[in-house]
Order: sequence, then structure tokens, then C-alpha cells
Amino acid sequence: MGRRKKGNPVHGWMIVDKPAGVTSTQVVGKVRWALDAQKAGHAGTLDPDATGVLAVALGEATKTVPFVTDALKCYRFRVVWGAETSTDDASGTVTTTSDVRPDADALSAALPAFRGDIRQVPPQVSAVKVEGERAYDLAREGVEMDLAARDLFVERLELISQDGTGVELEMVCGKGGYVRAIARDLGRALGCLGHVAWLRRTWSGPFEADAGLSLEEVEAMARTPDLHARLLPLELGLHGLTEIAVNEISATRLRHGNPGDALQGANYGETCWASHQGRAVAVGTYRAGAVHPSKVFQT
Repeated sequence: MGRRKKGNPVHGWMIVDKPAGVTSTQVVGKVRWALDAQKAGHAGTLDPDATGVLAVALGEATKTVPFVTDALKCYRFRVVWGAETSTDDASGTVTTTSDVRPDADALSAALPAFRGDIRQVPPQVSAVKVEGERAYDLAREGVEMDLAARDLFVERLELISQDGTGVELEMVCGKGGYVRAIARDLGRALGCLGHVAWLRRTWSGPFEADAGLSLEEVEAMARTPDLHARLLPLELGLHGLTEIAVNEISATRLRHGNPGDALQGANYGETCWASHQGRAVAVGTYRAGAVHPSKVFQT
């Protein structure tokens, strides 16, 4: 007989407006405890000093995490000129300084190179894996790494404000972007050096920070129906995919891992999600009038 999982089968999304000073993992643990949930994860790590939307997935919603992680995200941040740090943000030690300060024309000329499809090298203190170990663990041990550049799509990078010490920017980008790397590379391009002073993720896919709960609210409502009432449906994690309705017979087939006939069409080979009476049944590929499941939901 299998060992019973601790907690209850809670399914859905809990959106937290993460404060500075805690890790994303700590936030997930707090939400899981507060809901007494069996399983939890999150869609996209925020640095401990960063604030903003952290989408916590519970139960079957964890199966939709990759779709939220792949979605566009928006960051508001301030870059301070004149110094690079070991972490590319204010928490690190200063490694190099510069007396150069860019003017508005220089900044306007530099920003276009950071839009569209770009390449960026992750910060030394990052979650990138190096021979099976996290880069931030190796960095804390004093290991200097030659991290490979990664592709990043930046849909938008705009100036919000500028003064003599730095700038405030807003960036909308795809999966895998490091705001700290943008600050570092922009400072180098301008010849003035720079690092992130503060960072806030304002939205991620369908989720917005302003609609999230604070950690204090999560703690105050812990283990109560009020907190469960703030759960969002797991289907929100599928917002970028086409919804295909199926009947009850097809829903049963899909839940058992078999193709299910669709009540409407889609493009051949398209990734979509099957629904029955508004509830997610499976994610799969549409072919020849049927949804072929790759993930199924048992709720």
C-alpha cells in the first residue's frame, strides 16, 4: 500500500506579491503550509531582493507551470551607474567603478541593442547549472565561471525616468531573462558601469502583482476558507493555448491517456488544452479531429 501524501489535494494558483528579503522557495513553502497542500511549485524564480508577482501553483496546476514560465513577463527596475558588483545588484560587493555618467542621448542610442532577439551571459550568482551544480553555490565558494551566453527575446525596453545617478527602466521579455545582466551589459555599453538597485516583476503571463496577496495576508488567512477562496483556477496557467471542448466520453478517454474526439477544430499539430464543462482535462496535440494528450489533469 502506498504511503499517504501529507496535506490535502489542493489545486489552483495562489498569486503572491513577494516582498524583498525572502526567497521564492520560502514563499512557496509558506503558501503550501497555509493551504495544507500536498504539492506546490512556482512559475519563475525571483531573486531574494526582488519584489513582485510570484505565481504559486498547487496540485494539478503544477502541470501548467511550463506554459506560464514560457510566457512574457514585465519588470520595472532601477540601474545605478558607476559601479559593477559581484552579483550585478546592490547585494554584492563592488568590483569595478567608473566616473563616467551617460547623458540622455547616449542612453537613447544604447537601448535599441537590448531589444528584440539578443544574447546575454547570466550573472555569476544565478540559478544556471554548471556541471550539475547551481552557479550561485559555486560563486559563494569563490569559483569564477565562464558561463555561456543565452538567447533572450526582449519585446520592450523603455526608459521611465533618468537622473544623474541612474535610470528606471521597464522591460517585457520572454523566458530566461536576467534583469541584472541587462543592467550590467547596459552599463558596459555606455562605458559607465552599472548594477540593479531594485527590481519588481509587475506581471507574469496572466498574473499581476497588484492582484496578489502579501505574505502577511497569507499568514493571517492560513488554514481558513478565506484563503482557499483566493485560489485561482488551474486553467489560467493555460491562457496562451487554444481551448478545445470535448464531451464526457472523450474526457474519460483523455484522463486515461488516450486520444479524445474534439467538438471543434484547431490547426493540425497545434498544442491545445481539452476542456469538459469548462474544466481542464488534458494538454495535448490536435490531430485528425482529436486531442492526443501529453498531460492529463485529475481534479
